Amino acid sequence: MDCDLAIIGAGPAGMAAAATARRAGLSVTLLDEQRRLGGQIYRDIERTTKERAMVLGTDYLAGRGLVDALHEAGGSYVPNATVWQADPDGGISYSVEGAAKRLTAGRILIATGALERPVPVPGWTLPGVMTAGAGQILLKQSGVLAKRAVIAGSGPLIYLIAAQMVRAGTPPLALVETQTPRDFLLAQKHLFGALRGWRYLKKGLGLIAELRRAGVQRYRGASGLMIKGQGRAEALHFECAGRAMELECDTIFLHMGVVPNTQLSRAMGLAHDWHSDQRCYRPVTDDWGRTSAPQVFVAGDGAGISGATAAEYAGQVAALKIAEDLGHLTPTALSEHGRPIVKALARERAIRPFLDLAYPPAREVLAPSNGTIVCRCEEVTASDIRRFAAMGCDGPNQTKAFSRAGMGPCQGRYCGLTVSTLLANANGRTVAETGYYRIRPPIKPLTLGELAQLDDTGGGGKEGMDLG
Repeated sequence: MDCDLAIIGAGPAGMAAAATARRAGLSVTLLDEQRRLGGQIYRDIERTTKERAMVLGTDYLAGRGLVDALHEAGGSYVPNATVWQADPDGGISYSVEGAAKRLTAGRILIATGALERPVPVPGWTLPGVMTAGAGQILLKQSGVLAKRAVIAGSGPLIYLIAAQMVRAGTPPLALVETQTPRDFLLAQKHLFGALRGWRYLKKGLGLIAELRRAGVQRYRGASGLMIKGQGRAEALHFECAGRAMELECDTIFLHMGVVPNTQLSRAMGLAHDWHSDQRCYRPVTDDWGRTSAPQVFVAGDGAGISGATAAEYAGQVAALKIAEDLGHLTPTALSEHGRPIVKALARERAIRPFLDLAYPPAREVLAPSNGTIVCRCEEVTASDIRRFAAMGCDGPNQTKAFSRAGMGPCQGRYCGLTVSTLLANANGRTVAETGYYRIRPPIKPLTLGELAQLDDTGGGGKEGMDLG
């Protein structure tokens, strides 16, 4: 065995778990696909300039504390590591710069975070259209922001990105928001939880006020999103307040919330369930993050969307339980150290049910119009999926035989939820009954050369960079 604990993902959950496990005396190997620590939320936090930090805000700077704590705790860190297979018994196969490697660990913690929900609207495959998260990556990693951009969709993240663009001197032309007053009325049943998360409400109101001062136009209750252009995005067409509208622009950022990245957990055969409010699948876990495979844990947004601070707490909780599993903590010590973190985690998650109902994905995104491409890799449209259902296709795995939907380079990451929802609607079933793609390794592209030279003798932990 190469290490006590292997952690996949160096975002807030992975970094917090690694530092906590090291302090408990565990040997840890932290694998991450990026070149530097931070994940998507704290991307490039170690290199950010003072000017860029002012644009990104104080929440982003919180990542520096996690990085500092991780360096202090030590452990092995393997950047540029693409994990393409993991086994419930502790084996992990990954590649670094074209060289395949393998390690074994006493426990595995999956901290791969979230993916942006696909936004399949007419024209979404045109150049000039990207997710809001991709826009953030450009800003965090390269300091690049699009000019003459429109942000369209739903969720608190669009306010943050718009405010960051304002601070950077390139405000968006407009925010086109799809949530409706009815959504906020439905969310009122979770008002108590929202009030427990009053800091997030205050932060959101502050961002909206910042946008109002900057003169950013907001269109609320929009529907019928359609991107127009010849060879590239040139305008966003939509309906709002009973009127057809069109905004000319050069870039369109789309966002309809985020969903757990379940590719690895599904490839490992772990149990998943359907989260009706978040409209996505997530791994089945207990309060500590343990999955249906006793040696595998999931922490952070990969186990259900809760945000960066909650992910940090979830990583700590999982690491403490793993330390007890492996004999480094007594049950009494686990309770003593874990109880305050569990309470803090519950406080962080309290606002989530309110946000899930107040900012849902638009119906037209969950059930796109017939001509809309849903599988970008294989150019399969929504009408194709509905036609397959009429021919007797009742599950997403069958659509692979009909059309190769889900078999392209993304392996279903960006079409899986849409295909499952379309089939469920067409067949008069729930999405939970319809199911999801069967994900098999390798979950990331892998050359035959890498596979052929795989060193199965272990030593993965020795390849890592010493964080201490």
